Amino acid sequence: SLGAKHWDRRIFDELVNLPKGTTYNSFVVQGSEKTALIDTVDPEKTYELITNLKEANIDKIDFIVANHAEQDHSGSIPKMLEMFPEAKVVTNKKCQKFLNDLLPIPDEKFLIIDDGETLSLGDKTLKFTLTPWVHWPETMVTYAVEDKVLFTCDFFGSHYASSSLFVDDECEVYESAKRYYAEIMMPFRRQIQKNLEKVSELEIDMIAASHGPIYDKPNFIIDAYKDWVSDEVKNEVILPYISMHGSTKKMVDYLIDAFTKKGIKVKPFNLTKIELGVLAIALVDAASVIVATPTVLAGAHPVAVQALFLTNALRPKLKFASMIGSYNWGGKTVQQIKDLLKNLKVEFIPEVNIKGDPTDEDFKLLDKLVDEIYEKHKELGLI
Repeated sequence: SLGAKHWDRRIFDELVNLPKGTTYNSFVVQGSEKTALIDTVDPEKTYELITNLKEANIDKIDFIVANHAEQDHSGSIPKMLEMFPEAKVVTNKKCQKFLNDLLPIPDEKFLIIDDGETLSLGDKTLKFTLTPWVHWPETMVTYAVEDKVLFTCDFFGSHYASSSLFVDDECEVYESAKRYYAEIMMPFRRQIQKNLEKVSELEIDMIAASHGPIYDKPNFIIDAYKDWVSDEVKNEVILPYISMHGSTKKMVDYLIDAFTKKGIKVKPFNLTKIELGVLAIALVDAASVIVATPTVLAGAHPVAVQALFLTNALRPKLKFASMIGSYNWGGKTVQQIKDLLKNLKVEFIPEVNIKGDPTDEDFKLLDKLVDEIYEKHKELGLI
């Protein structure tokens, strides 16, 4: 990779937290006749790409492959065209339209390819496969046929900055790749299932994504994706919660204990003390979510609303949902929560929304909720 490492970047798209920084990988494939640059880097790091190209003695580039139009990969294309004026930007028709909207690239600089088309570099061949919705509609991957390397841009990526070119700590990279999948790819789970089938037809020795280290054992990330995008869920209950005066927290503590005794793994998240990416990771596998919130101004607490909005947008493969909480004089919290989760194909288990501080009778209602979730998980064969 001749791209750039962004060790200290801590937020992406002003939305996604980057606890381990990120990378913008850019790769060079040199054939006997032509040289191709696979993706570029974020404009902020253009100078690093230029430096790396010079240090590698790359003085000629014939093709700049744009697998994806988003600027962290395409943003340095104009500068590359200045440095290598004979180069053509190789991409698909839809990506060209996006690039025209985002960057000053003349139409005559494009070489448009179709799904399955190849490009000869002499003794090396690039093959292009359209992989729409990983995670934009124009995305594609590039396969170096003779080297058996798949350049996937965002697909299989991980926001992870490392001095190692290849994966050297599978546990750490797995967590970063799962976070990346959860926050960026999960809404397109069905489309990714189809694209996994397409790339699985290729003989792959390495997967080189544009974020994170190279997978020299490609089955590691392919198998992870197959698991994440499958319809299989785990015997887990996600419990995002917020409590203002302690009533809802008492209910949360009771549920944690009750689910644990039933052999169901429960993952509580205090929404005032976590960043939402941690919640997103947990949502990848879980069978159930129970939102715990007090009623504020006749509705759910605004912090809970934010978490619900994110959950709805990410479209995890949850099977069941419910809510618990406490109110004083009334409100429409339950209906609001159902409306906020309308994208999810879940069965809503009757809520436990109590008045004031929980009583013994209220705890019995929580027991009933736990029993219902237990039976639902059992019916799915999770227990």
